[in-house]
Amino acid sequence: MPRQRFISIILLVVGVALLIAGITRIAPAGTTPLGVGLAFFGALLFGLSFIPRPQPAADAPAPLSPAERVLGIFYEPGRVFQNLRTHPRWLAAFFVIAICTALYSVAFVQRMTPEAIANKMSDKIIESGWIPAENIPSFREEQLAGIAAPVARVAATTNAAVGLFALMAFFAALYLLGVLMFGGRINFWQALAVAFYATLPVVVIQKLLSLLLLYLKDRDDINLIIDQSGLVRDNLGVLFSPARHPVLFVAASFIGVLSFYGVWLTATGLRNTGERVSSGAAWTIALTLWLLGMVFSVVWGGLLFPNFLS
Repeated sequence: MPRQRFISIILLVVGVALLIAGITRIAPAGTTPLGVGLAFFGALLFGLSFIPRPQPAADAPAPLSPAERVLGIFYEPGRVFQNLRTHPRWLAAFFVIAICTALYSVAFVQRMTPEAIANKMSDKIIESGWIPAENIPSFREEQLAGIAAPVARVAATTNAAVGLFALMAFFAALYLLGVLMFGGRINFWQALAVAFYATLPVVVIQKLLSLLLLYLKDRDDINLIIDQSGLVRDNLGVLFSPARHPVLFVAASFIGVLSFYGVWLTATGLRNTGERVSSGAAWTIALTLWLLGMVFSVVWGGLLFPNFLS
């Protein structure tokens, strides 16, 4: 049995066990979402384990070490992506991204306090009219428990990593489809490696700078909802008020240094990792997905839930 399939079965079994323990209230609050996340992760990995991996040729170069890939993507991305064509490994990038994201998330909750975050989120949801008046007190307590409880915080961190992997797998599928449409070739695992390693530098820079700003800025200047994703403002979103112009704020937030750095890395990755992928095709795929991401975010955040941006 392949190692990935074995690990996926373990995750699935553990997830289902935690889910049952949470539903039956044998385990503390937060166990249910943790179980759901692990079960979903296990099921997703199990399904993907049936996709064959590309077999390296006899004269293929040796795989780069995890450290060489993680560090090299910052200063020689072309070499890293060329090596990923033969050895499409993604686990190191996944761990680095997940750890950086978790570090900032934990620090943000500690700095801003679970009570303040829970109250802010509760206020926004209540303003939307989704909660009946008689259920508001219990809803606030549940929100606080979902942030402050140790198991709930572990579940949130774990599920964020699971969501990261699912998102990267989704982008990998889109990269695969895009490359095929332009007449090129790329394996799913090669596309997944591109997705992770094109994202890694952007996330590391954004999260580490945000971690520094988190303790340099006054707490009153930090938005308890928007700034949960980061405090770096390298985009045109700074020109618009999220409360007054939510659509323009979301759209302009996609036009920035780190955003275009990520697009360039994606194009570089597709060109060097895939076969028969021209520079024009790689850039077209990367820019198209960047534009689709902007449109989706504008509809979701700017049009459907603008009150969460204020």
